[in-house]
Amino acid sequence: MKNLEEKILMARGLRKSDLVFKNAKVVDVFSNKIINGDIAVSGGIILGVGDYSGADEIDLEGKFVSPCLIDGHVHIESSMVTPTELAKVLIPNGVATIIADPHEIANVLGIDGINYLLEASENLPLDVRIMLPSCVPATDFEHSGANLVFKDLEKLKDRDRVLGLGEMMNYPGVINCDKVVMDKIEGFSDRVIDGHAPGLLGKALNAYALSGIKTDHECSTVEEMNERISNGMYVQIRQGTSAKNAEILTKGITKDNLSRILFCTDDKHPKDLLEKGSVNENIKIAIKNGIDPIDAIKIATINAAKCYDLKGKGAIAPGYEANFIVLDDIVKFVIDSVYIDGKKISEGKKLLREIKSKTDIKSIGEVKVHDRRLEDFEIKLNSNRANVIGINPNELLTEKLVEEVPVHDGVFKADDVYQKLIVIERHNGLDSFGKGIIKGFGIKNGSIASTIAHDSHNIIIIGDNDKDIYRAMEEIKNINGGITVVSNGEVLASLPLEIAGLMSSGTVEETSLKLEKVLDAIKNNLGVNCKSLDPILTLGFMSLPVIPNLKLTDEGLFDVSEFKFIDINA
Repeated sequence: MKNLEEKILMARGLRKSDLVFKNAKVVDVFSNKIINGDIAVSGGIILGVGDYSGADEIDLEGKFVSPCLIDGHVHIESSMVTPTELAKVLIPNGVATIIADPHEIANVLGIDGINYLLEASENLPLDVRIMLPSCVPATDFEHSGANLVFKDLEKLKDRDRVLGLGEMMNYPGVINCDKVVMDKIEGFSDRVIDGHAPGLLGKALNAYALSGIKTDHECSTVEEMNERISNGMYVQIRQGTSAKNAEILTKGITKDNLSRILFCTDDKHPKDLLEKGSVNENIKIAIKNGIDPIDAIKIATINAAKCYDLKGKGAIAPGYEANFIVLDDIVKFVIDSVYIDGKKISEGKKLLREIKSKTDIKSIGEVKVHDRRLEDFEIKLNSNRANVIGINPNELLTEKLVEEVPVHDGVFKADDVYQKLIVIERHNGLDSFGKGIIKGFGIKNGSIASTIAHDSHNIIIIGDNDKDIYRAMEEIKNINGGITVVSNGEVLASLPLEIAGLMSSGTVEETSLKLEKVLDAIKNNLGVNCKSLDPILTLGFMSLPVIPNLKLTDEGLFDVSEFKFIDINA
């Protein structure tokens, strides 16, 4: 109480504040205006904005000051680095809080994976809040490394920094009242529940919203966005590495609907994080598309704080955390420096203090693969008509195609148009093995394999010949998870991901460099057009059986619209 009384005296100006930032242009996210004044701070908390003097004073020289940003939905694992390394990238980009869903590592390691991320993200200047994964596995149509029901999640519900239930991808399970799904929704009815419902409209969306699901980041059209907002949901506009919806959706932002909109990255790779940043990229796209800079900042700050009930975050006002960004240019959103708890932590892109992890874990998990022979990779067809997965550039949605494919002696033969897609169970060494045909990737004379295969993260391989596909599988086993590129039987490049086959223990710069070597090998040796699609992220989503229309799991070819397996023969 004495400390509060002292702060009240400072806020009134009757006593000097501990720290004052002079001559600021403060972005007021509550009244949509710029306030010219000083920011008084004590103990990492903002006391007020006005005319203040302090024991220590920093002159901001008339620069704009924004609250630090909040990424409304992100999978840490998609950065391919640990939370500590991710923090080193996000902080200089103005992001001080993320809403993280660890369902990638949970699908590999279960509760142990969630506990790892909770421990690895503890005591960082980046505030990592956790949404417990709702879909482990995402569906019953694939084998994952764990199966988490409500009783498992309940043990973590009251852990510090746990906010609620992560994205409910099993939307058919919601609207059809699946018991396992209902147990989770009812068990988290007092918390925020995130959504994931691409293409869901009308009465089905009404039912989905009725269940208590509060958000959705899967909108690809303004129509979808506005219908969700009309149903009382928040929409997270996503700008990731593969799924890039900000250009279209920010054009649908209005003064009437912006209070229900957040920004998120969802899945973003190291190079994009280093070069384009986090949700600060979303802000820049919104401003370019005519959104008022203050409104764009509100979406990335106070809106997310309100959605997830993050007290003390998202604004520069009395009682809020002294986490803010000093901007050289508000229209171009050029960051001069970032302050956490009133202390400068970065200037430009440079961190000013060391960020350390609480855990020293360097490797976790093991890749286990059932014995395979080269002939296992053959795809036998009754005719040359087959069900084919069609890729859409920069989209996670695929097309269900029925096309004539090359066949020789009843066996599919890959060419420049059609290639082979393989998914192999890797958690328990099961004899579970999916084979499909894919169009639009354009791989030639080689193969790519990865243990990043949403959401169960089995081994996924694409290639145009069985020998290179087999060699890629063997290399994945040798490096215990990661990404590899093979051509003519030779491993051209690999990125070991020793933490659950999803993340590297190296720095973000090291990981980005190794990933670039992988991408260079794909582009230069396998002929893939990396400008029209991100080959690693695109490949990783070809196994996700909750995003339409046709996907491949370790159990076979899956029609998402019909929610059932189909034969490769058309």
